[in-house]
Amino acid sequence: MENRKVKWLIYTVLVGLIPIVSRVLVWGVTQPGTISVLAASDFIAFGLILHISNINEIEHLGDGEKTWKTIQNGTSILFIALYSVLFSLIMLSEGVPDFVDSKVIKMCVIVLAIISFFISFSVFHRVSTIQKSEVIR
Repeated sequence: MENRKVKWLIYTVLVGLIPIVSRVLVWGVTQPGTISVLAASDFIAFGLILHISNINEIEHLGDGEKTWKTIQNGTSILFIALYSVLFSLIMLSEGVPDFVDSKVIKMCVIVLAIISFFISFSVFHRVSTIQKSEVIR
């Protein structure tokens, strides 16, 4: 694996997974029923970290990839908006418990986080390929 992808894996993915891993560890050492093993908010944090990282990484590219940069930034902004709406629904469900189905929200967020991971991987793969080709020139 390339150095850039290893850094992405460590600095972005592993840092983004801290809330999820922490919750699983706490769940493992507490009495049953104390906390839920998975929480939608942890996956929202993971997805937000991935997409903010995408936007930051894309901004450092040259103008040769203008259309691709615009599409990727738009995709990341769309996902950030989706995560924001889902987070708002989670907060709303705390005040009005029967207003939204928290299990459906959790499944939606988990699916979005998995999609975000693959999008982020593809962005970092393309960025590293572009930067590698620029160094060769």
